[in-house]
Amino acid sequence: MAVRQIRFREAVREAMSEEMRRDKNVFLMGEEVAEYNGAYKVSQGMLAEFGEDRIIDTPIAELGFAGIAVGAAMNGLRPIVEFMTWNFALLATDQIINSAAKMLQMSGGQYGAPVVFRGPNGSAGQLAATHSQSFESLYANFPGLKVISVSNGYDAKGLLKSAIRDDDPIVFMESEVMYSDMSEVPEEEYLIPIGKADIKKPGTDVTIVSFNKMMKVALAAADELQKESIQAEVIDLRTIRPLDYETIINSVKKTNRLVVVEETWPLGGIGAEIAFKISSDAFDHLDAPVLRVTAADTPLPYAPNLVAAYLPDAAKTIQAVKRVMYLT
Repeated sequence: MAVRQIRFREAVREAMSEEMRRDKNVFLMGEEVAEYNGAYKVSQGMLAEFGEDRIIDTPIAELGFAGIAVGAAMNGLRPIVEFMTWNFALLATDQIINSAAKMLQMSGGQYGAPVVFRGPNGSAGQLAATHSQSFESLYANFPGLKVISVSNGYDAKGLLKSAIRDDDPIVFMESEVMYSDMSEVPEEEYLIPIGKADIKKPGTDVTIVSFNKMMKVALAAADELQKESIQAEVIDLRTIRPLDYETIINSVKKTNRLVVVEETWPLGGIGAEIAFKISSDAFDHLDAPVLRVTAADTPLPYAPNLVAAYLPDAAKTIQAVKRVMYLT
């Protein structure tokens, strides 16, 4: 495949545009996606190509336009809903959780809701408590939804194309601080299967599992640990529901140690689920307890020094790795 370097936002745009050219039932709706070219310029140029019938600006009414998308999906269309941030999507949770996720079962298989709900998730600098939350564990708790949380442009494009073609409602999480990141993305079409984690860095001494922008933390920690001859295997979950337990278990059987890095709060987080699964299904392979590096158990403060204290970072991850290796 011919590969070029493009920005994360361009990879997402290519995924949506390619699927819209392939299937006339796919359309994009959300706040400022049309005339303004997207709040983060993800949809730049799409209005000019596809027209106002398929690139639709909405009012600031997340519950309303999420409901329109669910109804459209029930009638054979394939909407992509862009939320300016997943924090604002809290207003649309009734439609995502009570309508989209449950429609197929409640209708006895007569109606599905193939909607992709996408947008940035998590913290993005000094945006304070109500604009800096990570929602993977929330949405992953509801049967009927698939949850994807990507860390780079290559995965974003391949998984978004798969999500748009999928017959289930999908929560697709990005990050504001990654939209300008560069990634190697093939020019030819490709798809990435939903539900399959990816080993970003092989290793033998400890497994580090992460997702979304915390992958930067995990990989940075692994690079520093390598300088001390500690070989960390780094796994990017990519899909949160369904979760690829097999890849994690196989890695732990090799390394015998596990650290999970996530931006979510500790109670009920993805790391808690993984720790339970490994402890129940791979306990005999563990040489140390599973450790988690999470956000602090508090709303995100505004002050820069408190933001740094709140978020996981490479130093905290390295400390956790050394603890499971009994080096500290």
